[in-house]
Amino acid sequence: QVQLVESGGGLVQAGGSLRLSCAASGRYAMGWLRQAPGKERELVAAITWSGGSTNYADSVKGRFTISRDNANTVYLQMNSLKPDDSAVYYCAAKVAWGLITTPNEYRYWGQGTQVTVSS
Repeated sequence: QVQLVESGGGLVQAGGSLRLSCAASGRYAMGWLRQAPGKERELVAAITWSGGSTNYADSVKGRFTISRDNANTVYLQMNSLKPDDSAVYYCAAKVAWGLITTPNEYRYWGQGTQVTVSS
């Protein structure tokens, strides 16, 4: 049973930072996705099983960083946050080696954590 437990969301002012964490029950190809009200779920960042490659949505490049440690926790460091970044953020996993950049390819999902950026 794959389990993903997220933490780290909250309320922050525009220009601020937050770090999201996702503790996984094993090692997988992982991603962070988000969904704002009335919008489709979109990929924010993805990382390979090894952590050697990453991928970012254009809207977050240069501001967000995805990383992982040896204890099967994946992080999303979010800097220079904007109100448009407000959404429920989900971590997701697939039993795979490479980058998973299509939301529908992810098989396992966390419960979601709310990020709200005030202007």
